[in-house]
Amino acid sequence: MAKLYFRHGTVGSAKTLNLLAVAHNYRQQGKSVLLMKPELDDRFGTGSIKSRAGLEMKADVLVNADTNLLFLDYEGVSCILVDEAQFLSALAIDQLREISLIKGIPVICYGLRTDFRSKLFEGSLRLMELADSIEEVKATCFFCNRKSIMNIKHINGKATLDGPVIDVGAEEKYLPTCYSCYASQLSVLT
Repeated sequence: MAKLYFRHGTVGSAKTLNLLAVAHNYRQQGKSVLLMKPELDDRFGTGSIKSRAGLEMKADVLVNADTNLLFLDYEGVSCILVDEAQFLSALAIDQLREISLIKGIPVICYGLRTDFRSKLFEGSLRLMELADSIEEVKATCFFCNRKSIMNIKHINGKATLDGPVIDVGAEEKYLPTCYSCYASQLSVLT
């Protein structure tokens, strides 16, 4: 039985680099991989999946609110890799779960677990509920050497909880932190 995987980590934990390495390995073996990402993620261009290390591949499918993943052609596909899965709807995650079961194709989703306010994203929540395997891609805190578990948003060098939950960006907006540094930076603890 094919599985639904959720590989989550904080910003800068090399999730996309891992996804691109998995895609490369499948293709090196002559297997077909389908690369998906949310259409709203346009940080590196609309159709591009790019790691901060510079590796890049073209996305095969851009997912938006109207995309019905059940009607795509999966003939010959050995694996589906999804970047920025936190931005997918619960319905899209349900469809990926169904594809793994009905089509027998493993689906590996990469993304953030929580937003900068420490709340689960819709896609991440549904993946936590449905995934056969949940794996953490580890990184260290920007401020200390502990493991990062939070994503802190900063504007002009100052931590903030302001702004929309979905505000696409990279290290110019977000940093990985442990909870202690997250709380300290935001003065969460009184």
